[in-house]
Amino acid sequence: MSNPSVLGFAAASGTGKTSLLTKLIPILKAYNLQIGVIKHSHHDFEIDQPGKDSFRLREAGATPVMLVSRHRRAVISELSADGDISLTEQLALFPNAGLDLILVEGFRHESYPKIELCRPSLGKPLLYPEDPSIIAIASDQPLLTPPGLPCLDINDAEAVAKFIIEIFLKRPRD
Repeated sequence: MSNPSVLGFAAASGTGKTSLLTKLIPILKAYNLQIGVIKHSHHDFEIDQPGKDSFRLREAGATPVMLVSRHRRAVISELSADGDISLTEQLALFPNAGLDLILVEGFRHESYPKIELCRPSLGKPLLYPEDPSIIAIASDQPLLTPPGLPCLDINDAEAVAKFIIEIFLKRPRD
């Protein structure tokens, strides 16, 4: 079994990474691609609830704790507070059996293939050209990009999906 391809979406907060991904995923799935997502959060979050059995088991010191029902599974692991996490570490733990593509939101400072999202009106500097792992830029305005670096329309999820399928995955599109 081959490992799935990994493609990131990098941008400043508020640029529309999640919005684009929620439009892209159904389009990519329509081409029979099995998609997984890793989303990096810079904020603390809690998916467990105080008083629930799983929360009590974690408080008692169990890690990881796996919650399983007929419809879904979640694994809750405590991470050490010593530094940030890496995409490589998370990919090693990610259940990728049967996946064709893992879309990554975040981990923008790591080196792996990424599409940079840009909205010039936000006034944020581009990660490109300092990040050579950026393979395309998706913007809401035309940008002058060097030859070989595609500029996609961030508001055209079909065009972004076509780029992913035909250029990144190198698959013919039906």
